[in-house]
Amino acid sequence: MATKVSDYILQRLREWDVDHVFAYAGDGINGLLAAWGRAENRPKFIQARHEEMAAFEAVGYAKFSGKAGVCAATSGPGAIHLLNGLYDAKLDHVPVVAIVGQTNRSAMGGSYQQEVDLLSLYKDVASEFCEMVTVPEQLPNVIDRAMRTAYAKRTVTAVIVPADVQELDYAPPTHAFKMVPSSLGASGYAPVPAEDDLARAAEVLNDGEKVAILVGQGARGARAEVERLAEVLGAGVAKALLGKDVLPDDLPYVTGSIGLLGTRPSYELMQGCDTLLVVGSSFPYTQFLPELDQARAVQIDIDPFMIGLRYPFEVNLIGDSRATLDALLPRLKRKKHGSWRKKIEKDTAKWWEVMRRRAAVEADPVNPEYVVHALDALLPDNAIVAADSGSSANWYARHLRFRGSMRGSLSGTLATMGPGVPYAIGAKFAHPDRPAIALVGDGAMQMNGMAELITVAKFWQEWDDPRLIVAVLNNEDLNQVTWEMRAMSGAPQFLPSQSLPDVRYADFARSVGLDGLRVEKPEQVEGAWHRALACDRPFVIDFRTDPAVPPIPPHASLDQIEAAATAILKGDSDRADVVRQGFKAKVQEILPGHHEGRSGK
Repeated sequence: MATKVSDYILQRLREWDVDHVFAYAGDGINGLLAAWGRAENRPKFIQARHEEMAAFEAVGYAKFSGKAGVCAATSGPGAIHLLNGLYDAKLDHVPVVAIVGQTNRSAMGGSYQQEVDLLSLYKDVASEFCEMVTVPEQLPNVIDRAMRTAYAKRTVTAVIVPADVQELDYAPPTHAFKMVPSSLGASGYAPVPAEDDLARAAEVLNDGEKVAILVGQGARGARAEVERLAEVLGAGVAKALLGKDVLPDDLPYVTGSIGLLGTRPSYELMQGCDTLLVVGSSFPYTQFLPELDQARAVQIDIDPFMIGLRYPFEVNLIGDSRATLDALLPRLKRKKHGSWRKKIEKDTAKWWEVMRRRAAVEADPVNPEYVVHALDALLPDNAIVAADSGSSANWYARHLRFRGSMRGSLSGTLATMGPGVPYAIGAKFAHPDRPAIALVGDGAMQMNGMAELITVAKFWQEWDDPRLIVAVLNNEDLNQVTWEMRAMSGAPQFLPSQSLPDVRYADFARSVGLDGLRVEKPEQVEGAWHRALACDRPFVIDFRTDPAVPPIPPHASLDQIEAAATAILKGDSDRADVVRQGFKAKVQEILPGHHEGRSGK
């Protein structure tokens, strides 16, 4: 039997070492589906419940494997559904390749069923490479460039294949005019800045007395170098949210996450430094960095288009983080670990005590901070943790201390709802021998997480380690937005937009062959985690949590916190003063010094 275009596409993906494709079927890719049958399901077709979930699973797979994630969908609505997950990949700089169907070439321009101008639709999300295959001879070049570009640019690429083209006999490009032959593979590379630029960066860092380092996901391959750097410079290290797993949190100078979801010591680190080094991060919130005239600054990033952003850097080094630090370290003078470093370590130790106190605060019925804080000590050293957007991301950022080979991620830049569960599924296909945990809010769980439990039920028995734990923070509220309304607008909760129905998530998990448990009392929390981590199948814990526990930003003043508390009871003036005073006392009790900003308030 002749090799069809669809057969060759799957063959070329295999040659690129693609072993999974996250997808959903449709007649726009019927040719590819038939080819999968002929290829004995290689690469493996992972059927999601929805194309958006397939894209998220490809993103999670890419984030946790280091390989390109591949997703596929039918024409029209299927291709449209992929977009949110693809934008998540693009904004977080993750290599993902989308293969989508299209109507027959003969129907194009005829307002045919499911005909969408996919080249225009994908022009932004796959701006680095988006091509439609119209003749067999375009292959293998189109597949090769899609894969190579995704890796080289750490971005999204797309290949559009009309349904009739999928069924054509494959014919390779020939040695002829306007034919484009191709080849597999791309070697790794680690660019290093010029000697003069390294010397300038060393001069800035050597002159500083109070050095702060900010690392992002681009520094993940340079853990040892960043640790040496912090020791040489006597610096503290804050982590952008996507870089949470770059350094272990049991190092005393690692101040944790930075930003709205960050820690107080990371905020203080930036407020007190006179020198800043940013490695592999495009952290967007300038207000959490030093004042613009406060610190001399150096940035290291492999992407020249992401260099010089967010702060007036004195030296911008374009290069691989590990290779650049290797070249820079011999030029640096070792600093004495004096009062600056001691303050960083003291502030960090104090912060973890504050987190312990916050987790111990009574709530009705369960404090969500306690839920995640209790997990911290129980996490296996090789766990992979995914968090969804919302208040669950706050507790992930602040209460989990990564150590060993732990990995973690979330939708960092798009901050979309819904990727928590599919990220964990992608992680399990990347590392079937490691436990995966998803921390999700009830809003995200209702949006799409419950349906993806069906995907988990379909595939979990193929995993060497069956543990995939979904922890639902069930507070019947779209909690992050509710608190943003209170803190930013002084507005009370608008129930028609924020209130969610209570759902028995653990019962649903059991109905599809998984296991689960509902937790309604604090004394049940730790036992639930133990049971889930010991279970012989995926497990859902339905934690009934208190929506009144505030995700307080690290820079918040007591006045702002008090205003948010007052907004909760707006309209109940008889109780407002009492609650305000009680709330103020509680904040001062569990957050000593929290409200002492530079204004002295």
